[in-house]
Amino acid sequence: MCEHLGVLEDYLKEKGIEEVFRGQPWSQNCNEWVYFDCVLDTEALKTKLKLDQCVHTHDYFDIKAGSELGLKCILCNDAVMGLNPKAHSVQNKLVVD
Repeated sequence: MCEHLGVLEDYLKEKGIEEVFRGQPWSQNCNEWVYFDCVLDTEALKTKLKLDQCVHTHDYFDIKAGSELGLKCILCNDAVMGLNPKAHSVQNKLVVD
């Protein structure tokens, strides 16, 4: 995980959030992406953890292919993802801010 998102990954691990996938998820344009079993409040986390300007919100919603919401480093192509709150599968999932 790149230096720009390492603090977020550490924060989620300290909270005991389960990591469900790590790797290159869907294209050569992705480096290391880590998925966690929670919903991420991306704006609150960017502020709380003082993440760099290169960290942007990535919001993808698709009822067929799956959905995700998280933070991506546009310099390193690494990302920390959670579940998209628009998806039906997120009922009763922890929201991390």
